[in-house]
Amino acid sequence: MSDLDRNYTSPFGRAAGRADAATVDAGLRAYMLRIYNYMSIGLAITGLAALGVYMAAVTSDPSGAAAKIGSAFLTPFGYAMFVSPLKWLFILAPLAMVFALSAGINRLAPSTAQMLFWVFSALMGVSLSSIFLVYTHTSIVRVFFITAATFGALSLYGYTTRRDLTGVGSFLFMGLIGIVIASLVNLFLASSALQFIVSVVGVLVFAGLTAWDTQRLKNDYIYGYASAGGEMAERASIIGALSLYLNFINLFTLLLQLLGQRDN
Repeated sequence: MSDLDRNYTSPFGRAAGRADAATVDAGLRAYMLRIYNYMSIGLAITGLAALGVYMAAVTSDPSGAAAKIGSAFLTPFGYAMFVSPLKWLFILAPLAMVFALSAGINRLAPSTAQMLFWVFSALMGVSLSSIFLVYTHTSIVRVFFITAATFGALSLYGYTTRRDLTGVGSFLFMGLIGIVIASLVNLFLASSALQFIVSVVGVLVFAGLTAWDTQRLKNDYIYGYASAGGEMAERASIIGALSLYLNFINLFTLLLQLLGQRDN
């Protein structure tokens, strides 16, 4: 943010320009911290929801089990969540909600948008709870910390780099569309080779999107929300947290597919 002194002009002279630049700089730090706080709380809610659903879904008593997946015995609740057609509701609900939240964010009060973000985070946790049935718990924790370190480094790069990443964003969105199409095709092919390629490319795409989104959020504040403030900046921080949250979740699940140890 030291370049604000050079780029900012003020009708009251250079001294006023420095003061205003310092104000924008302080506001930017508070704005980004708010985004990361929202994202972190969302991730915590997701983790707790996923763990809670898993713990309620499995039992150590085979005689009371409604079904078995791998080495895990499922309770009637677990059967409903992971085996019955009801599972598709929880799988698709987060996708529908993220589209609704993104489309309607500008019409919502900040408190309402914040509450919907927490609800979305919980639904995402319910959707992701099945990973505890597929991968060892040790590998899930290991991949989570790998994801956190990777995400932190990439976000820091996006925040501090002087390179304009705007053009990279268009390329990354094209890659994202390709990943979605390939994933849909692989639902029918069930090809392990194609899944591996999708996972590798997906990691690269969401790594790039993490840096790009961070720079975009920084620039949005400097050139827009710094002067707007109020509810507009608060709503922007929530949708910004949602963007980074989705990058983290996708990066985590893709790395888990590549590095996670399956629970046979």
